[in-house]
Amino acid sequence: MRTISTIVIPIIFIFLITSCRKDFSTELSTGKLLFSKDTVFLDTVFTNIGSSTYNLKVYNKSKNAITIPSVKLGRGENSMYRLNVDGVPGKVFENIEILAKDSIYIFIETTINYNQIIDPIYIDSIVFDSDNYLQDVKLVTLVKDAHFLYPSKNSQGIIETISLGEDTDGESINVNGFYLSGNTTFTNDKPYVIYGYCAVPSDKTLTIDPGTSIYFHSDSGLIISKNATLTINGTLNNEVLIEGDRLESSFNNVPGQWGAIWLRAGSKNNSISNTIIKNASIGIISDSIGSTSNPTLTIKNSQIYNSSNYGILGRETNIKGENLVINNSGQSSLACIIGGTYNFTHSTFANYWTNSSREYPTVLINNYFSYTINNQEIVETRNLYAANFTNCIIDGSNNIELIIDKVEGSTFNYSFKNNLLKFNDYNSNYTGLAVYDFTNTTYYQDNIINGTSNFKSTNNNQLIIGEKSDAIGKANTQGTNTVPVDILGVLRPSPADIGAYQHITFEN
Repeated sequence: MRTISTIVIPIIFIFLITSCRKDFSTELSTGKLLFSKDTVFLDTVFTNIGSSTYNLKVYNKSKNAITIPSVKLGRGENSMYRLNVDGVPGKVFENIEILAKDSIYIFIETTINYNQIIDPIYIDSIVFDSDNYLQDVKLVTLVKDAHFLYPSKNSQGIIETISLGEDTDGESINVNGFYLSGNTTFTNDKPYVIYGYCAVPSDKTLTIDPGTSIYFHSDSGLIISKNATLTINGTLNNEVLIEGDRLESSFNNVPGQWGAIWLRAGSKNNSISNTIIKNASIGIISDSIGSTSNPTLTIKNSQIYNSSNYGILGRETNIKGENLVINNSGQSSLACIIGGTYNFTHSTFANYWTNSSREYPTVLINNYFSYTINNQEIVETRNLYAANFTNCIIDGSNNIELIIDKVEGSTFNYSFKNNLLKFNDYNSNYTGLAVYDFTNTTYYQDNIINGTSNFKSTNNNQLIIGEKSDAIGKANTQGTNTVPVDILGVLRPSPADIGAYQHITFEN
């Protein structure tokens, strides 16, 4: 056995070495390459900002190894695309080998200066071989010019920051960001790309014109300071769009790409109309100093989707909402906490979040906050002056989509009239709790409990209702009189449909 072992081991070793050798005997390519795609669309990029990396797979389906004499960009070294062919970066390559029945990857990137191109659609190609055997794959990118806003750096390379106050240990809380200078208007001449937090200083106003697009980088957002104002003036046919700066189609609906729009305590007369806010950590945070007269935020005809935490987080604030639509939030789509004043009419609050488990309901209402001192939890209440919902849909993928969490010790006023509410208390966990006594007309009037909303497509944030909806014709007339048209500008009949949309007939 010992003799056999000494013979077998060298034979196995030789076999392993020879089996790993590359066959360098190749034939010239004859124009019969196959590709994973005939055109590579590199999603829209902003000027001078590098794209993501895209790939193209090149197949040799023949029984013989081949050599491609040349692989190059059509514009050669002047091309604004960059290639990596089988692990080697460049723009022009020679004698690229592909084994029989094998393939190689080509990786593609670009960085384009908008001012150096004539057409915003930048086109080139990857050319394989030449003459009779020439094959090519087109490369296409749309380039957008933009306003770029970002924090400055000092001579030591330290990035400008904004102070958000102190934490419980007295340590300063800072974020990378900058203040706008004076009253500012964002126009729709070209998009805005913002790095860090853009802050509106005290006593100043940021006005955003119809049709403006704003793209926030990761860990970026908008801060409205004490006594400052945000005014977003979108219109029905010229909405304002606010989302992350990743323009690839695969990022269209990815939550948490940027921070939040933060209306800080003491900001005033903030208004948002005809605006789409997508893919934030929190769409809007609204804080207040307890004003019950004028809303801190008035939001109308607007949509908030794909927030990794909350669609709107209101903390002892005053919010008025009409024709508001919120869907797909990692926690609650609408959280009205620590008291405050909230009035919503003809709005649709849904939550069909699928990215992870969800602890909170679509709509959360409470009147307190808690903290710990010396390992003892302290609970403080604040007045809930009003939480009024009229002609609204509150629905989602959980059984219970409305939580009213009341702590005794302060004012607690709420009212639900002509709403469609999802509240499937299968386990009777809420039986006997007065706040959920849907027969008590002091708080609940003409609501539909566990009806069918019949949304068009919750996965695609299409929350218009169809002909099978139980919300059709069930709205409170008084509420409709204050909001006579729906979010699409459709005149509401009498009686109107509950929610932000009048129903339609879905196409098969």
